[in-house]
Amino acid sequence: MSKVERFEDLKVWQKGLSLAIDTYKILADCRDFALKDQMCRASVSVPSNIAEGFERHSNKDFIRFLRIAKGSSAELRTQIHIAIGIKLIDDEQGKELITNSRIISAMLQNLIKTRETKF
Repeated sequence: MSKVERFEDLKVWQKGLSLAIDTYKILADCRDFALKDQMCRASVSVPSNIAEGFERHSNKDFIRFLRIAKGSSAELRTQIHIAIGIKLIDDEQGKELITNSRIISAMLQNLIKTRETKF
């Protein structure tokens, strides 16, 4: 395993960035501006909080921001369920977003656990 020197090196940040981009692409033509805005904000919050916490150079702050990112991932997942339920996005796209969000949440939880025990 190579040393992480930048937040861009973190796999969880990379996956979070991809999730945000995918969310924007899927919602590009969405006319429900309120839900679209909420979903885009939540998706952007995931990699943004990972990056912000990393750049604080404090383990305590990093863990706090990882938890915020994890919460944003759950918020996005809830909004995806709503979007599927009201047929704003199709089931297949929604399930893929949900799966990716769950993977990110698990990765965040593992990173939090690692940071809490190692540092």
